[in-house]
Amino acid sequence: MDSVRDHYAGLLAPVYSWMAGGAEAALARGEAELDALRLTPRGTAIALDLGAGFGMHSVPLARRGFSVVAVDSSSELLRELRVYAGGLPIRTVEADLLDFAMHACGSPEVILCMGDTLTHLSSKGAVESLFAQAAAALAPGGVFVVTFRDYTTPLARERRFIPVRSDADRVFTCFLEYGDEHVDVYDLLHERVGTQWNQRVSSYRKLRLAPAWVSAKLQDVGFQVTRDAGLSGMIRLVASVRPH
Repeated sequence: MDSVRDHYAGLLAPVYSWMAGGAEAALARGEAELDALRLTPRGTAIALDLGAGFGMHSVPLARRGFSVVAVDSSSELLRELRVYAGGLPIRTVEADLLDFAMHACGSPEVILCMGDTLTHLSSKGAVESLFAQAAAALAPGGVFVVTFRDYTTPLARERRFIPVRSDADRVFTCFLEYGDEHVDVYDLLHERVGTQWNQRVSSYRKLRLAPAWVSAKLQDVGFQVTRDAGLSGMIRLVASVRPH
């Protein structure tokens, strides 16, 4: 079982934007998601994007006027982000998510932790720590948006095999194996090289987080939480600072 960082470096990062349907399509989805959230600069105009990847949300945030700090543990994905960012006000930081406060300049009015980033943390204690740090970092009236997949109900038998994307030269599939607190994800990538197909397999562990538990832990650190549907069947929680 690889660490999240090693799994991305060894297999996922080089094909991640392809896996997401191509960078242009992914950035358009990110823009639409920000539209649905009605995120526009109102105060400090500072935004943090935790687990920013290749910039699916960082780039749209910057396009609408935010100064963005994009945090990710993958140097390759951050290099890709800088290409898509061009001259936009985005500062990339290669770091662990739990260290984000060390790299924030000023008080953000928006913190995003989107995609399935939250489940990549090492433990529920780490999730609680992230929530507490987000609550402490946000400017008055700020918002913390979290999305994640709900793995609490195990898939059975052949449903554990999930086709992710394929084209003439690549086939990407993942397989899930459930434990009590985690789900082990096995990613299988087949790539055509000339007339031959090569297979690469890597695995890593994700947390199984119940939406009710996540919502309760956000409320424990002072957030008011609303839930709606995110992209691709994800849970989306919008946490705002409770009025005094």
